[in-house]
Amino acid sequence: MASPFPKDFLWGGAVAANQLEGAYNVDGKGLSVQDVTPNGVTTPRTEGPTEDNLKLIGIDFYNRYKEDVKLFAEMGFKVFRTSIAWSRIFPKGDELEPNEKGLQFYDDLFDECHKYGIEPLVTISHYETPLHLSKTYDGWVNRKMIEFYERYVTVLFHRYKGKVKYWLTFNEINSIVEEPFMSGGIYTPKEELSDQDLYQAVHHELVASALAVKLGHEIMPDAKIGCMVLSMPTYPLTPNPDDVVAAMQAEQQNDLFADIHARGYYPKYMNRYFKAKNINIKFEDGDEEILKHTVDFISFSYYSSICKSGDPEKGKETQGNLFAGIENPYLKASEWGWQIDPQGLRLTLNKYWDRYQKPLFIVENGLGAIDQLITDEDGNKTVKDDYRIQYMNDHLVQVGEALVDGVEVMGYTSWGCIDLVSASTAEMKKRYGFIYVDRNDDGSGTLDRYKKKSFYWYKEVIKTNGANLIGVTKKL
Repeated sequence: MASPFPKDFLWGGAVAANQLEGAYNVDGKGLSVQDVTPNGVTTPRTEGPTEDNLKLIGIDFYNRYKEDVKLFAEMGFKVFRTSIAWSRIFPKGDELEPNEKGLQFYDDLFDECHKYGIEPLVTISHYETPLHLSKTYDGWVNRKMIEFYERYVTVLFHRYKGKVKYWLTFNEINSIVEEPFMSGGIYTPKEELSDQDLYQAVHHELVASALAVKLGHEIMPDAKIGCMVLSMPTYPLTPNPDDVVAAMQAEQQNDLFADIHARGYYPKYMNRYFKAKNINIKFEDGDEEILKHTVDFISFSYYSSICKSGDPEKGKETQGNLFAGIENPYLKASEWGWQIDPQGLRLTLNKYWDRYQKPLFIVENGLGAIDQLITDEDGNKTVKDDYRIQYMNDHLVQVGEALVDGVEVMGYTSWGCIDLVSASTAEMKKRYGFIYVDRNDDGSGTLDRYKKKSFYWYKEVIKTNGANLIGVTKKL
């Protein structure tokens, strides 16, 4: 059967520095917000790093990246999405000069990728705000963060302009609304943070993002710079117009971020929300012009969908990727309560394409599950993760449907292509990878790598350019 995926489709996998590198205090690296959240985003912070924080070691990618990149190459990756740890480059975040050893690590990593023909896709800020910037300036609430971020990106763009073609400015930028500390480095506790301060921080990030696009185009004319948003399709719980309006309003609050990145100005639908919340965004001279530097493409994470209702008493609450909603009675859920909705990915792709007419990139998608390491009939350790293969097959089939719908999709990077520490819960047992890493929630394990059944399945998906997917649509 013919594949609907274009020949130059970028197949690959995605990770974040704070979830797999480890080496939290090596070669001059400073502390980040992740070093004081040992048990995930919803639990109290610690004053400093503690031994129970799995992210301090991660999966030791800092020392084992060559082994891991070789495994990615064996699967046939065309692209590898990772992030740069800001505090590896500027340990405190407000220094004038960068840390050379930190810069050299990413030079070496990108060189290793290119050795196998793998294109790096780099997230500039992925939940890794330097802790000093968080404590001293209250993160993105403070406008000085724009200056620090500008210095950081300028160093990155000059250093890696011949090595990195694809860049993302902020990971899941809209998640700052739900998780201001992890996403925006805002040290003020969420319950004490005013709506005014929160959305002023949003504005500062959006200006910084647009400034990065401007600088990137000047320094690296051939590079492509995108935004990255957390996509969360929101359905009305019923056809009751009250539910439909509730879903519309929830989507608008989420769409704000991609709208500004792609269109270059604040959408008018937010005026009503801002007025109701007594929010008055302070623009400095030049902000309006900077925002006009729009992104080259829209990238997003997609894991699940939620429902909304006009009646808060209706329905049962369900979990999602940082955003909670009402349970959809027609969908099943993962072990962590995230509802599984492959068609929601097709809907998201169509919506973004219709809305922005810019190329789209799915940079996170996958199934977090408890895997069991076994020894197969040949004596090899592996995981028979048919549930993961089913999840990814069904989602990729829907990407194929969107391509036939006429949507322009650049690529797909599966989240956590190698097992890593979960962002939301800081667990190892919530595994996403094609590669099993022998590390447990208590910190024990050899850190040895083992190929799961899904490793060979994804290798075949890439090799056939999606033609082996079960249920793939013929190109019309």
